[in-house]
Amino acid sequence: MSDELEKLSEVVSSRRDVLKTLGATTVAGALLTTAGVDPAMAQDLMAANSTLKCAMGNAGLQATWCAQGKQAAEAWGALMNVEVTWFDGELSATRQRATVDNLATQSWDFVALQTFGIGTLNDPISRVIDAGTPVIAMDTMMAPEGQLALHTFIAPDNIFMGAVTAQALFDSIGGEGQVVMTQGALGHTGAQGRAQGFRQVLANYPNIELVDEQPADWDVTKVARIWDSLLTKFPDLKGGYFHNDDMALAAYNVIKAKGREGGIKLSGIDAMPPAVNAVLDGILVATVRNPSCRIHGWSIANGVAAVVGGEQAGTDVPAFILADGPVITQETAAGHLWLQKNFLI
Repeated sequence: MSDELEKLSEVVSSRRDVLKTLGATTVAGALLTTAGVDPAMAQDLMAANSTLKCAMGNAGLQATWCAQGKQAAEAWGALMNVEVTWFDGELSATRQRATVDNLATQSWDFVALQTFGIGTLNDPISRVIDAGTPVIAMDTMMAPEGQLALHTFIAPDNIFMGAVTAQALFDSIGGEGQVVMTQGALGHTGAQGRAQGFRQVLANYPNIELVDEQPADWDVTKVARIWDSLLTKFPDLKGGYFHNDDMALAAYNVIKAKGREGGIKLSGIDAMPPAVNAVLDGILVATVRNPSCRIHGWSIANGVAAVVGGEQAGTDVPAFILADGPVITQETAAGHLWLQKNFLI
């Protein structure tokens, strides 16, 4: 062995010993580094034994995307010494408002929320902001621009996501026939963007007819009821486009029960594990990742940066942070599932 190789071997061996000695803290730091976060921030916070208190919530844990987001937030919180208290929206603007009214009566180091509907939480969130607490909006606009002094807004490009999955659906049906768009909650700006992306692509297909666009509010029970009626009303239906994959798979169950799974193509959004596997199995023609883990995890990181690092809105952190996600193909599905399992995308 040459002198250079011997030196390299000694360095590698030394690094392995160091990693064994440092253990979990180093692993946590390495994970945060790969996710784009300075691990020193988390390590300094942990060394000071100062746990931050964060209030978080999203539209409703009945949705798998929201449930995964909670898991990701708690995992990132454990790495960065943040205690997460969850406020579930229960897929209802009224119930979410009640729980956020409760949130606003308590003291927090920072707050991160995905609203069920734009503008529905302005009063309680204004009180939180007035108390000097950084508030991070996740996934959907919390209020019309300029109404709330938010710390930042972390979200995907919903128009892009809507467009790419609509394109895949239209290609799969040969560019003609009757299709349905099953929407999420109409007051959700993510759903609005997904509908906009769909319509942009639809405009290029004069032989495709949009026969229904009812909202199902992310509720799989509503989806089953709507699609049971649609399959009777439209015997020649060729495709279904859904604002999330939970709804797409709920419709597939109805389609399958009626023996029509061979003639109707489906596409969705979010790329949760069941949907990724559905792409592999040919049940969905496409899905695209709305990166729940990035959105919720980065919200934890932003809150820590604000409280521990002193980052200021508008100067140290931008008003908007894009959380991007890929279109899922059979070639990328396995790797993508690994990233989700580890709360990295």
